[in-house]
Amino acid sequence: MKKTKKYLIGFIAVISILIVIPFFIPVRTYLDKAQQIASEKIGAPVTIASGRLLLIPTPRIITKEISVGEHQELKLDEIAIIPSMSSLLSETKVIEIKITNPVIKKSALDIISAIPEDHAKANAGPDPVNISRVTISALQLDWPGIKLPVLNIDARLTSANKLESLNLETIDGALKADVTPKDGGHLILVNAEKWTLTAGLPLLITQASLEMYLKGSQLDIPKIDLGLYNGKLSGNAKLSWAKDWRTSGKLQVNNLSVKEPSSLISKSVNLSGSLSGDGGFSSAAKDASGLQNNLNANFKFNVKDGVLHGLDLVKLASLITKQSSGGETQFDELSGVLNAKGKQYVLRDIKMRSGLLAASGEVKVKPDKALDGVVEVELKKGVSLAAIPLQVSGTVDKPAVFPTKAAMAGAVAGTAILGPGVGTSLGIKAGGAVDKIKGLFQSE
Repeated sequence: MKKTKKYLIGFIAVISILIVIPFFIPVRTYLDKAQQIASEKIGAPVTIASGRLLLIPTPRIITKEISVGEHQELKLDEIAIIPSMSSLLSETKVIEIKITNPVIKKSALDIISAIPEDHAKANAGPDPVNISRVTISALQLDWPGIKLPVLNIDARLTSANKLESLNLETIDGALKADVTPKDGGHLILVNAEKWTLTAGLPLLITQASLEMYLKGSQLDIPKIDLGLYNGKLSGNAKLSWAKDWRTSGKLQVNNLSVKEPSSLISKSVNLSGSLSGDGGFSSAAKDASGLQNNLNANFKFNVKDGVLHGLDLVKLASLITKQSSGGETQFDELSGVLNAKGKQYVLRDIKMRSGLLAASGEVKVKPDKALDGVVEVELKKGVSLAAIPLQVSGTVDKPAVFPTKAAMAGAVAGTAILGPGVGTSLGIKAGGAVDKIKGLFQSE
């Protein structure tokens, strides 16, 4: 009993000493030196608010509130450096690094790209430190105008400090990515379930599978397979940034229900139906943020068994009076070509058909979301009238559609001269001809 008590007292004494000793070590001196070395290597100011050396449960160094850059382009709540007990007496020390709550601003990319590349080549001998594992908890990327998900990362490295594997996962588990070395680059496999795309429109992706290959300054995406809104989007893409940033690719959509995604673009006027189509895109810019502004894309589309909500084209073409919105238009098929140049979109070769009407035309969506175009609507009941040219204006959120001024003037004149019916029809046809002649002399 006395011997057991003696052992217990001795154990408590050792633990107490291990807890107390770190308080007598001048950690601040080492932190100041570390700040200086890191600032010189990175080329930007590095600050470390505090740090401690702990001996239990295993030896480790804990630093808190670290920031990099004059405007805290990178900041971390905590970094823990944990050496392997078995390597403490070895020539090469094996350590594990745990990083908690890092926040990386977009401007941090400028600091990272400016770091000299020859530091890693300075020592020809074996690395004195082998980083076996790096875990990052709750990584937040702070990009202007984009709400990106919070990530957890687990990376394992070889004895030569080269990446062996990397696992990335959003904190809600909706998106996962695995990275492994392959042929001098890295193979990246991405999978997602019930994940909302945060860049651009908040599209709900029910399932996603992407295969990517990163080597040097090029990212190849040979396989894109997304399930969204009861349909499927597939394709491929490339992204490179050796000098300028460049991207290109092809996409195909099959049987996508457009009601919900089109409602995200406009609440007042939107589509329902089943969308299919295909097309390609390309862009080039001096930086990544400029790719969207220089986008070139052509996409052929076809929507079947749908409804145009918010506009009654039959009513608009029948009354020959100014209308704005309201009602709906059922159609069997709506087809056309979506052409994108930068932030301007043009819907060309629009054709709509149903049992009641046939329509065709072109509508431009300007960078400020203003609409400009003409759609000709021909009714198919009773005596066939001439196609009624409808002017499309307003904005994406609040479109306005009404007969063109020339068509209205022609209808009034024809009715006055020849009476309603034939006179109205001939007047509309004459007014439509005037619109087309005027269009020949208008630039894009």
